[in-house]
Amino acid sequence: MINRIRDIRKEKGMTLAEVAAACSPPTTAQTIGRLETGMRNLSLVWMNRIGAALGVDPELLVKGGDETTPKVVARLTDQGAEPLSQTRDAILPTQLVDDAQLVCLVVESPQGEYRSGDQLWMRQVPPEQAAAILNRDVLAPRSGGRYAFGRLIDRQGSMVALLPPGIGQRQIVIDRPAWLAVAEMLVRKL
Repeated sequence: MINRIRDIRKEKGMTLAEVAAACSPPTTAQTIGRLETGMRNLSLVWMNRIGAALGVDPELLVKGGDETTPKVVARLTDQGAEPLSQTRDAILPTQLVDDAQLVCLVVESPQGEYRSGDQLWMRQVPPEQAAAILNRDVLAPRSGGRYAFGRLIDRQGSMVALLPPGIGQRQIVIDRPAWLAVAEMLVRKL
């Protein structure tokens, strides 16, 4: 079993001390750090305490080593969709149906209808299905490890055209994308 406490804590924007203080009864940041790194065994009691402190189901704190976990692969900035220096596990807020490959786009700068802090959960589809997802927001990989994000406005042969959400943006044309990820769910913090 692999511990996911650090990933979830960072996704929630909490420090070790904040998690420790939110536990009932409160504990120390050092104890939480030892549980995160595996230097201390994560018992069922600790799973329940930390799960409550983080506001997640305690089962999310552990995962099997061979489990396929959705990844945060890109972020949306003023310059458009950009890759992360390192992908990270995405904390799925609810269970989405079927076994489709999911990715997550994190919005860092407001773009069109998207606000800073939004998470856009996307389902990967083969590019051949582009006609079925016209006029939907999609993420597409580009050469050099880059990404493009926008409304899928056209498909001609192996080429797809995306219109980014910002005002005055020009369309982006991609030839033979490896996959397209269509927006399925928007998670917005209150």
